[in-house]
Amino acid sequence: MLASGKVKHPSEKKVLNLILFTVSFLIGVLIVKGSVVLSPAKSASTLVLVAICFLLLYLFLLHFRSEILEVSRKVFFILALILLFLLAARLVLFNPSRDLIFIVPFALIPVLVRTFYDSRLALFILLITLILASFMISDPFRFIIINILAGVVAILSLSDINRKFRLAFSSLVVTLTYLIIYTAFELREHESFGNIDISTFRWFAGNGFLILAGYPVITLFERKFYFLSDISLLELSHSGSPLLRRLSEEAPGSYQHSLQVANLAEAAAREIGANVLLTRAGSLYHDIGKIISPMYFIENQNPEKSPHVNLDPAESSRMIISHVENGVKLAKEYKLPVQIIDFIKTHHGTSKAYYFYRMYLDRGALPESAEDDFKYRGPRPFSRETAIVMMADAVEAASRTIERYTDESISELVERIIIFQEHEDQFSDAPLTFRDIAEIKEVFKKRLLNIYHSRIAYPG
Repeated sequence: MLASGKVKHPSEKKVLNLILFTVSFLIGVLIVKGSVVLSPAKSASTLVLVAICFLLLYLFLLHFRSEILEVSRKVFFILALILLFLLAARLVLFNPSRDLIFIVPFALIPVLVRTFYDSRLALFILLITLILASFMISDPFRFIIINILAGVVAILSLSDINRKFRLAFSSLVVTLTYLIIYTAFELREHESFGNIDISTFRWFAGNGFLILAGYPVITLFERKFYFLSDISLLELSHSGSPLLRRLSEEAPGSYQHSLQVANLAEAAAREIGANVLLTRAGSLYHDIGKIISPMYFIENQNPEKSPHVNLDPAESSRMIISHVENGVKLAKEYKLPVQIIDFIKTHHGTSKAYYFYRMYLDRGALPESAEDDFKYRGPRPFSRETAIVMMADAVEAASRTIERYTDESISELVERIIIFQEHEDQFSDAPLTFRDIAEIKEVFKKRLLNIYHSRIAYPG
């Protein structure tokens, strides 16, 4: 756990990021410059302006989305997106038509970025791209204003991106925005509707049509860059998905546990600004390995017929721990994304199956080598989302053992479990601050109180 809330970047990642930004800067200069021979002064000014834009982009990511800089493919995605639209603008500008530039769907930039990240990053990348493109435009003021307003409208129209036909609605709204703002600019210049060149409207219609390409482009980026869109996460979280349906039918107790973990984790993720949909999806799948041998887990057992009665603690521990490995195998068989598999691998971290470990200790001396039989293989959680699910999983399971549900008993339970996990360094690889953990604990306490409120006994 890092008190600053930022992950330290290995030196090799810094070098790779430096290479990516440097190469992108040089390509950006070539695109902006084009085939025109510039004077030394203009060439120098182009270098400086493009360099400032890429430097600001790097500083923005470093200060506000540092986790992106940890993954080279995410950095490459953003830089490639910017260069792709700059290249499209340059190719269009070879045509002498003044307004043909408006066929380039710059509003698609925030659509794509917003799908995988957040609105703030989407707007900033749009702004950087428009500034770079404006160095090639004869009327940069009008170009930037029209496109940035259309981009803002695109972001706002995607506030509920997961609904069907939402992208089609966004395309329509953006097209209308282009038409209205362009008309307003033309009226400022010509002071009459009769002098407006309506033939330019066809470029806006083409722009809107190209925005509809967002769906196949999003699918392409998901496959090539291993991203997960909100749409995919919602599909994965649907109770009718094949693997979740199997879990509900073959290990119903584990399925109910996963639902409760998902509710706790989702609330905590929303509180600290983590990815809510990813957290929920990871929570629902974290225990799918229990499908293989559901009867060995207490939530699926008949209390009078526990199979552990006939097993020694070490063997019982191996059966319990194996649900992680079994879960990974099932996830790969059903082709779940690697981001979801991470939750399966990390939800117990490197902790022990303590119940059977203590039972083994009570039976006599324990060889040091035997301790590994009771230990999960890990890795430990390495993101805020996976850390939240580890906490929620342990807290939800333990909450079922409380004899009397009161504010004090629930608060003590949450504090004890999470402090113990901290003591074991289970969050040392996750970018969580002390404030994040405090807020997560408060959310768990409130949620558990709401869940068990009806079970609290009141005086007659």
